[in-house]
Amino acid sequence: MKTIIIHPKDESTDFLSVIYKGMKDTTVLTGDGIRQDEIRTIIPDYDRVMIMGHGSPYGLLTAGGFQGNRGHIIDESFVKVLSKNPNNVYIWCNADVFVNRFKLEGFTTGMFISEVGEASYFGITATQSQVDESNEGFCDLVKTFRTRPSSEIYRDVKRLYGKLAKTNEVADYNYNRLYYKESLYIK
Repeated sequence: MKTIIIHPKDESTDFLSVIYKGMKDTTVLTGDGIRQDEIRTIIPDYDRVMIMGHGSPYGLLTAGGFQGNRGHIIDESFVKVLSKNPNNVYIWCNADVFVNRFKLEGFTTGMFISEVGEASYFGITATQSQVDESNEGFCDLVKTFRTRPSSEIYRDVKRLYGKLAKTNEVADYNYNRLYYKESLYIK
């Protein structure tokens, strides 16, 4: 499966690079001045798009040299091209809102705690080691299943990450915010 990864350079989301490290048939875009229109043009050449980093309900935030619209490198202007593939992966805070609003398909995260400060904001007392354990556990699982259809990524990550969620409050919070299209929409 030919995959394009869109992951803006940002030290606070470097842990996500484990997901695609060593992946074959992959193009990784991290910034370096690439523009939205260039990305939209090349996405149709790929079987899957994996988008990850910091984001909002309006899309993936820019960083590391991406030239985006209103601070987002991936936004509603990508809906048409993203809607052509049900096997995409959307990993950013509140990606579920974006996916739901535009009726996209794929494995997606809701609000995702990846830093101690975020945990505190949501009333979770967490140590850095608990956050790291959650981040590493999640990324290792997505990496393990990354070549499967996104419905299977969702199913298997949800099942196995759920084991960590029983002992890690950060993982529990994130576990309850993992989705696939069928869990977001009623057909």
